[in-house]
Amino acid sequence: MNKLLVTGAAAMVTLSGAAHAQSSVTLYGLIDAGVTYTNNQINTTGAGHSNWELKSGPVEYSRWGLRGAEDLGGGLKAIFNLESGFNVNNGQYTSSNRIFNRQAYVGLSSREFGTLTFGRQTDDMVDFVAPLSLTGTQYGGTHFAHPFDIDNLNDSFQINNAVKYQSPDFAGFKLGALYGFSNQAGGFSNNRAYSLGMSYMWGPLNFGAGFMQLNSDAATAGQLNTNGAVTDTSGSSLAGVLTSNAVPLGALSSRQQTWGAGVNYAFGPAVAGLVYTQTNLTQLFQSGLSTHFQNFEGNLRYALTPAVELSAAYTYTRAGGLAGGGNPHWNQVSAMAGYSFTRRTDVYVQGVWQGVSASSGSPLGAAWINGLTAPSSTNNQVEATVGLRHRF
Repeated sequence: MNKLLVTGAAAMVTLSGAAHAQSSVTLYGLIDAGVTYTNNQINTTGAGHSNWELKSGPVEYSRWGLRGAEDLGGGLKAIFNLESGFNVNNGQYTSSNRIFNRQAYVGLSSREFGTLTFGRQTDDMVDFVAPLSLTGTQYGGTHFAHPFDIDNLNDSFQINNAVKYQSPDFAGFKLGALYGFSNQAGGFSNNRAYSLGMSYMWGPLNFGAGFMQLNSDAATAGQLNTNGAVTDTSGSSLAGVLTSNAVPLGALSSRQQTWGAGVNYAFGPAVAGLVYTQTNLTQLFQSGLSTHFQNFEGNLRYALTPAVELSAAYTYTRAGGLAGGGNPHWNQVSAMAGYSFTRRTDVYVQGVWQGVSASSGSPLGAAWINGLTAPSSTNNQVEATVGLRHRF
């Protein structure tokens, strides 16, 4: 009898171990905090003053998440990812009305056919172009973003109600596509989104291209679809400048169209890159204007030692068709140095200077580095940050 019990127990342990080996759930996260100095920010009275502040996510947004997979056999897996961004200064979620505000999806993954997922997800500009720009990497991040993060390379917003496909690797090529439903009866195109992307890697060469379009009927119907594809966006800073309201650009215009491409080339311990993006905004809400923003970025990374990484970028941005007939343009210079204690923990120092030239009638005459609390009272702004980052 005892032998039967021992044998049965051993069989149960074996089966349990086999079942456990076929599925996994991983807790992961990143905490990034730093002290930031800004030479000029507008305060409540409208005057400009320098500012010292503790910032959450100066380089990468602080977040935690759960990801998992279950082996279904034949190279097919069920997968999921739930990811939440938070403010390390006060412990609050970065979005007040959702727990998993960064990503929340479930899907199927196949070695042979690729990955199909459903839920709140990143678009293809983030997946294919952002890694070639310093703002989309750990070597630059939030403050390195192009003005207003107008092209979303800093992943300032995600797409709700999204069906997304990513292909497997075909001799260095990868393809992607996403569609975000409006979820509105009688308003199929009111706040919907779709994007496409591709990448190619060959030895030291890495190329990527992407396209994203957001549609809204708000400009003509006067009502926002708050359950649609885009409900929180960067560009809310630009919205504040143009309309005195922090509302999504996807809702501000009848169409927001962004496309871009980039290339990185590695040689020895260095990686050099070029990125171009353009965002077209059609029929801006409350202004009736249509405009476009073009970003030209050159960047360089250099591994001075295995523990010390240096990076720098220059971005030139120009816009057209805005109020006052002016064509504002921005120059931005960014630099960062990081030291890694381990693969999970590092310290860094970074700085950004931004200058803007605009006509006297333009509402975009004030500099505003991405991620700072407020714009400058003048046409230039400087920030410097010393920070600590830990991954788990």
